[in-house]
Amino acid sequence: MSKFDGLIAERQALLDSGVTDPFAIVMEQVKSPTEAVIKGKDTILLGTYNYMGMTFDADVIAAGHAALDQFGSGTNGSRMLNGTFQDHMEVEQALRDFYGVSGAIVFSTGYMANLGMISTLAGKGEYVILDADSHASIYDGCKQGNAEIVRFRHNDVNDLDKRLGRLPAEAGKLVVLEGVYSMLGDIAPLKEMVAVAKKHGCMVLVDEAHSMGFFGPNGRGVYEDQGLEDQVDFVVGTFSKSVGTVGGFCISSHPKFEAIRLACRPYIFTASLPPSVVATAATSIRKLMTAHEKRARLWDNARRMHGGLKEMGFRLGTETPDSAIIAVILEDQEQAVVMWQALLDNGLYVNMARPPATPAGTFLLRCSLCAEHTPEQIERILGMFRAAGQAVGVIG
Repeated sequence: MSKFDGLIAERQALLDSGVTDPFAIVMEQVKSPTEAVIKGKDTILLGTYNYMGMTFDADVIAAGHAALDQFGSGTNGSRMLNGTFQDHMEVEQALRDFYGVSGAIVFSTGYMANLGMISTLAGKGEYVILDADSHASIYDGCKQGNAEIVRFRHNDVNDLDKRLGRLPAEAGKLVVLEGVYSMLGDIAPLKEMVAVAKKHGCMVLVDEAHSMGFFGPNGRGVYEDQGLEDQVDFVVGTFSKSVGTVGGFCISSHPKFEAIRLACRPYIFTASLPPSVVATAATSIRKLMTAHEKRARLWDNARRMHGGLKEMGFRLGTETPDSAIIAVILEDQEQAVVMWQALLDNGLYVNMARPPATPAGTFLLRCSLCAEHTPEQIERILGMFRAAGQAVGVIG
């Protein structure tokens, strides 16, 4: 355990400075998708990924109650044995309908979906090509498999093209991309990247965890928004963002897609989701199919928030409001922690992020907008950022 001594000392030094531990926040009560009680204080939530505000939807909650009453609290088994209930079949059908595809497989978490799909799709003698800023679950999926791993510079189409050109033409290749990158909130140039991947004979998997529900005409993600539905082979997503519960999935129209169930270790050797969870997910997904008003409200909130922070002089992760994630970039960990603490003390919760979750040397406060944030809340949030930024010296 001595290898953790440096980490323990760093955390202790942070706590000795008198700040709240940013990574040990307890929600004592959650009142709505945008409000909670933290340390006895009413707090606006701006760091939950509850993009479409589905966690308190009355129909979603009712579906969970009904499944809990009918099937009990858990499955006690994997999907391959006794762990498939009627609601697991229903949520996979809801995904097929939502995405307009023939195949859908549900995993216990979004992390497990990437772990399972990447390690299963690419085998020995084949290649996984991924963006250098990919999520930890994508990297871990690579580590669990036997394929060779090739990284390219973040969102760099030319670097992707160059690296693919060096690989054996006959080898199987899987290019893994993300629609929205969760730290800075920037989107991928998927159209150009998919074109390069197809030129080199690659299959493409896109993680749309942070875009499902509000990108594209049907809310399917950035790949739909950029007109790539017939060119992306696999889409991975999660229930813990816009859907408002927990779980992960992969969808595809590949004719052999169902074979994944017979070969994927993170699908075969883990317990399936409780019926109440998949029942809430199915109901939420079906409601998201027609959630056009919610989508519009979320984008209005993102534009107002991004524009307001930029006008004050904050350095942001993107020049324009590319997604529902807005990253406020700060100079160092000390400044980030003090700013985060000032916001929390005033009743606003955001995420503080630092390496290795962020690119090297990058410290930021990550804001996640929700469709249920009211215009009044957005104005209050901007006022809190102005006060905290001036107090800490981040803005004038």
